[in-house]
Amino acid sequence: MEFRLLGQVETWIDGLPVDVGHSRQRCVLAVLLMELNRVVTVEQLLDRVWGESPPYRARQVLSNYISRLRHLGSTDGKTPVGMTIQRRGGGYVLPADPDDVDVHRFRRLVMEAGAETDGTRAATLWRRASELWRGEAFAGLDTPWIAAVREGLARERLAADTERVDLALRLGQHSILVPELAARTAEHPLDEQVAGQYLLALHRSGRQAEALTHYGRVRNRLRDELGVDPGSALRDLHQRILRDDAAPVVPTTLPAPVPRQLLAPPKSFVGRAEYLARLDQALTDPPDGSGAVRPGIAVPDLQAAKSSIGVIGGIGGIGKTWLALTWAHHHLNRFPDGQLFVDLRGFSPDGAPMDPMVAVRGFLDALGVRSDRVPVDPHARAGLFRSLVADKKMLILLDNAADTDQVTPLLPGTDTCTVLITSRSRLPGLTATHSAHHINLDILTDDESRALLTHRLGNRRVEAEPGTVTDLVESCGGLPLALGIIAGRAHTSPEVPLSEFAAELRNLRLSALAGDDTVANLPAVLSWSYRALTAEQRSLFGLLGIAPGLATGVHAATALSGLSPARLREALRALEDSSLLARDRQGRYRMHDLVRGFAVSMAHRDLTGDVREAALRRAVDFYLHTAHVADRLLHPHRTPVHDSEPGAHTLLLPDAPAAATWFRTEHTCVLAAHHIAAHHGWHRPTWRLAWALNTFYRRSGEHHRLVVMWQTALRAAEQLRDPAALSIAHRSLGCAHAELGHHTDALAHLAQAVNLAWDHEDHANHALAQEAMARTLGEFGQHQAALSTAIHARECFRSLSHPIGEARALNDIGWFAANLGRYQQARTHCGNALVMHRRHNNPEGEARTFYNLGHIDHLTDNHVQAVRHHQQALLLFRELGDLHAQAQTLDVLGCSHTALDQDQEAEAVWQEAMQLYRAQQRTDDADRIEHSLQASSAPHTKNTIRCCHKNAEPGPS
Repeated sequence: MEFRLLGQVETWIDGLPVDVGHSRQRCVLAVLLMELNRVVTVEQLLDRVWGESPPYRARQVLSNYISRLRHLGSTDGKTPVGMTIQRRGGGYVLPADPDDVDVHRFRRLVMEAGAETDGTRAATLWRRASELWRGEAFAGLDTPWIAAVREGLARERLAADTERVDLALRLGQHSILVPELAARTAEHPLDEQVAGQYLLALHRSGRQAEALTHYGRVRNRLRDELGVDPGSALRDLHQRILRDDAAPVVPTTLPAPVPRQLLAPPKSFVGRAEYLARLDQALTDPPDGSGAVRPGIAVPDLQAAKSSIGVIGGIGGIGKTWLALTWAHHHLNRFPDGQLFVDLRGFSPDGAPMDPMVAVRGFLDALGVRSDRVPVDPHARAGLFRSLVADKKMLILLDNAADTDQVTPLLPGTDTCTVLITSRSRLPGLTATHSAHHINLDILTDDESRALLTHRLGNRRVEAEPGTVTDLVESCGGLPLALGIIAGRAHTSPEVPLSEFAAELRNLRLSALAGDDTVANLPAVLSWSYRALTAEQRSLFGLLGIAPGLATGVHAATALSGLSPARLREALRALEDSSLLARDRQGRYRMHDLVRGFAVSMAHRDLTGDVREAALRRAVDFYLHTAHVADRLLHPHRTPVHDSEPGAHTLLLPDAPAAATWFRTEHTCVLAAHHIAAHHGWHRPTWRLAWALNTFYRRSGEHHRLVVMWQTALRAAEQLRDPAALSIAHRSLGCAHAELGHHTDALAHLAQAVNLAWDHEDHANHALAQEAMARTLGEFGQHQAALSTAIHARECFRSLSHPIGEARALNDIGWFAANLGRYQQARTHCGNALVMHRRHNNPEGEARTFYNLGHIDHLTDNHVQAVRHHQQALLLFRELGDLHAQAQTLDVLGCSHTALDQDQEAEAVWQEAMQLYRAQQRTDDADRIEHSLQASSAPHTKNTIRCCHKNAEPGPS
């Protein structure tokens, strides 16, 4: 598609014009095109299209206009053809190639013409820019915003035409300029620069008398209308014409132009609205001095004073240069004295960062300094550069900087210049000494990643394989370089389905992003950062790549690396400054997935197998011992399976809330340590880690995960041939199966747990296995058998002088008795259990006993007391963080509310229970509640919610 604003607002598709609609709709399109690839908020659009007189339901009217614009040129008025207007960030954005819009193409040509040193080529560029104008910008549209932008564009056109004519006169093209200049002088009768060009063209065309006559008219008009005489430049030209010495000069080269060294803006740039706004906030002083940024863009936590130096940091391939160039091109009008650009090669294939004096010399050349005037002394050379840019409004873009020392000689001495730096290093010295503002660039969002692929490959190809595109976005992890490499390969091979590229990336990962071009080769780009590290830092980088889990805390990193805390902090800081590592909100260190893949490859290349294995064993031991400490705090009455080993690196946790927080943050790392231990055949840590995670995952309702974890632990226990470990593993696996309703598997494993403990006279584990067997029998409705087993378990615990176990067994006996209709016996046993749990300060036991008492109350129609008991249980389960028991308690609490005709209360607790069931993958329970709630909302069942909970279902295990 082609868009035209320099004249009437027009849209062309396949070389044919398309009706854009009425004036307001064309105005909406004009606003979006002027802000191409940038979000325009709804408030901005309403203001720019209607000003202070928006129509009734203006937002809906605007939405209708946007919808019509999306379907321009379609045959049915419904199918989008080429224009993709996206809703994003509280507004709309029209993503397109700037060269598809005449006003942006005009600005690019003007910039290139101003930077061109060859006269003939420059003239061609000026002419092409001028030919884009078909009349007054936005012809036929009239709003305050349109008028202001139109006036600004007119000034840009006049300035460009002035430059073009000056060049043409220097090239001796005076004769063909006379008609054009005659028209321009009529349009701008008081513009002395235009008058001078016309005088010169007339004189050089042999029309001296006409030139002198026109000078007289201009002089008289200036006196009559402004009360001034012509300026010195026009008077001097008049005298030269009188002397006939204004002869044409055809230069072979042009004078050194205002430096315009910026690279072209990246065509595939998408998103990053927040970062552009943050750069605006940090580096832009708006005319009113308010410090405002683009409306509609939230810039959190950015209240610092403005700086003339900005630093964009991030890993290689994250898009730092693209962001810097995009921002620079958005603000070219702020830098009338030019733009300087240099790639400092801080992280380059040859490993040699550019000497800053070489960069200074390049800047001096761009500023027109003759080679014989460039000082040899580095300090004098840098001083000359600062003198030349002092008080100028220039942009200095320093790309790919290595460190602060490389950048410092390139900084101007005044704050009239704006300096924008990109670097993989954080350059903390600039922040400390020059108040630089640092922005750390993060990955693209999934929507931005998809937009990048769409921009490169087109809507049709992306929409043909939506699932594959989702896979590509996920595999590239929001890294622009990775997306660009895949998009480039797909673009050059249009016959190859995207699924083939996705499969290659999925199977080969990082190696799929390698290639001959070092700039478009992700492993090579990362290797440049890796080479800049010390040996100790490289070793830590590799070890963090193979560390358990996706994030590593400082204590785990200490164990993993074997470094002292001081040396570890120094190495971590270096990796963070190199943007190879980042800290999350919990203070743990993370890598991008593709960077982690690179770290793993470096670990296998540069570290011996013995070094890697020793580091992993230290990390596994850290997670094992710390998880045991945390589990004892969460479940103090649970019998431990081992004591901490002397010298083991363990994080000491102060209390149960700290232990719960540690598990919530680190449980995936502990589970990863469990996988690593199993993979390496470290059997004892394998089953002990499962034991340490059991309480947390049981309370979280993660029973699917418990089954897989204990299956692995059981295999490890079999290798150990440790009867106690085997009994514990079978018992724990049986309980996990029971929670998932796997009746046969549960009873089979529990039977083995009972028999193993009995055969080896392991009385403690025998009692625990009997307890688990009783509960499982009850869960599957075998209440008489469950009651007998629970009585036997109580006798075992009593013989062992295990009061907590005895109290649990009493509570179970009460539950099974209640389900057999023996309500008084049930109350007595549960009441005794409650006394024992309180005596021994066991809140978990108290909670389960309150739950059972509420169940007995519900079965005996004492529903008010049932609500109280269930609420007491729920309060304790919340304090324990037991999500599994919370869901079940909320479920039965809803039944008690229903029995009291408290339908609103029942619906509220059932909604919460349903959400917890869904999160725990307890689908049957969630569906049961959802069905009940839907039935209760039907007209014929209004106010008649009925409990569908199975009364025979046992209490939380």
